[in-house]
Amino acid sequence: MSMAQLPVISFAAYAGGNKAARLALAEEIDAAARDAGFFYLTNHGIDPTIIEAAFAAAETFFDLPEADKAAIAIANSSCHRGWFRDGEEALDEVNHPQGDYKEGIKIGQDLPPDHPRVRDGLPLHGANQWPKLAGWQETMTQCYRACENLGHQLMACFALALGQPEDYFEPWLTLPMATLAPLRYPPLRADKARVSAGAHTDFGCLTLLMQSGMGGLEIRLKNGDWLAVPPRDGHLVVNIGDMLARWSNDRYASTLHRVMNRADAPRHSMAFFFDPDPQADLAALPRCLAKGETPHYPAATALSHLLEKIDKSFAYRQEKA
Repeated sequence: MSMAQLPVISFAAYAGGNKAARLALAEEIDAAARDAGFFYLTNHGIDPTIIEAAFAAAETFFDLPEADKAAIAIANSSCHRGWFRDGEEALDEVNHPQGDYKEGIKIGQDLPPDHPRVRDGLPLHGANQWPKLAGWQETMTQCYRACENLGHQLMACFALALGQPEDYFEPWLTLPMATLAPLRYPPLRADKARVSAGAHTDFGCLTLLMQSGMGGLEIRLKNGDWLAVPPRDGHLVVNIGDMLARWSNDRYASTLHRVMNRADAPRHSMAFFFDPDPQADLAALPRCLAKGETPHYPAATALSHLLEKIDKSFAYRQEKA
């Protein structure tokens, strides 16, 4: 295990700084995104009580009997929302075909049947499945909206880092395909054949990770070493996903990472995946292509890319195909 450390970036300059301070912040984020593709973010503006309440709500749900959780099983959803059980997601199917040793919930934009995207049958769009727990929906929605707001702000910084106006990405972020995912990882104990979450890169644009007191996240450095990313009070972990790597033609690193809960108690975390509108073109941005350079990836939209990744990692999606 490497003794290196991730950079810690204060986001205070975004809200309180002038243009020069924001540009300096964008340069810090740019450097971290080019190197490890991960960084800690402090002074991020999300009220800690919002995060604490969401963790408490998640634990209440995960402690329910399995039959109660299965009432909102993801396999019953037409838009990939709801609870998934141990082994149902396999992020590294080649090396760990039995799936990840975790359970979780997918919460997205809660869209009614008459919303244009739902009415048109757009995949991954529709209503969430909510458990019948008092205040649960409101608590998770508040956390979702706070993370969504921060996602917009971070993308404004990436726009500055790429020499563009702060609102450069906003046309692709009118109704982002964002997902909040509370997760619980049981202890691995002596079962060396299992992995809490298989080695993978994140599918989308940006990920905001909230960790509750227990480590387990590890990222693969460029030299091949694994670096532990433990929780730090008041900090989020931010990482680059595949979509931003594609947009930047690999200027920014979508880094391989995994989770190994080697502790004797369950690990809780919440990941917020901030992804653009479905029709967003993931072609390399002109500013990220040197003269005569060829794009590293074939043509894709945000929706087509997400569908390909989700369909590969969830067995129930393959069964429905």
